[in-house]
Amino acid sequence: MSHYPPAHHQDTVDAHSHQVVLKYPLATLVSVQDNMPMITHAPLILQDDKLVGHIDKNNPHCQVLKENKPITVIFQGPQTYISPSIYTTEQLPTWNYIIVHATGTVEEISDSNKIKESMVAMTTFLEAPHHPYQLKLDDPRMDRAVAYVHGFTINVSNWEGKFKLSQDKLPADIENAKQQLIKTNQQNIADFVEKIFSSHF
Repeated sequence: MSHYPPAHHQDTVDAHSHQVVLKYPLATLVSVQDNMPMITHAPLILQDDKLVGHIDKNNPHCQVLKENKPITVIFQGPQTYISPSIYTTEQLPTWNYIIVHATGTVEEISDSNKIKESMVAMTTFLEAPHHPYQLKLDDPRMDRAVAYVHGFTINVSNWEGKFKLSQDKLPADIENAKQQLIKTNQQNIADFVEKIFSSHF
């Protein structure tokens, strides 16, 4: 466990980190090559405490997503500004968040059939629970697509939950902060997505 944030904002129960990964699978992958950071965003699925994913083979990040090279992966859950106005006590402004860091090493999936299996597994997970679409291993498009895909598995050696949830406040204030986190994320997402789409289409 790292020394920051403070211990009361850290969660060392792996199962709690897994819950975040399952709900918010889009990850930020961070590697280093020649003292320069390499950063990619991609969904990952959790399989037997390992993270499995794939990216475009043309992505330069593929150069270090193999050979047991070190990697850090970040998953971000809900987050929001917390105004002192919601508290029953005098407080200062802050920001609450649910974030998970996973560190480990990464191996390339070189077998094309294994890559296709991982793509099917990811689609099955993401289409849950009703599965309106099912990706088939024998879909002929898969044979063409797999040539452009770099598959990989991350062996996680350490999970760190960064759960800043006003844990150091009174119970009433913790509850108010929880409701603010829920409310802000529900209200903001629709307006924000509409704005982004209107500026791009």
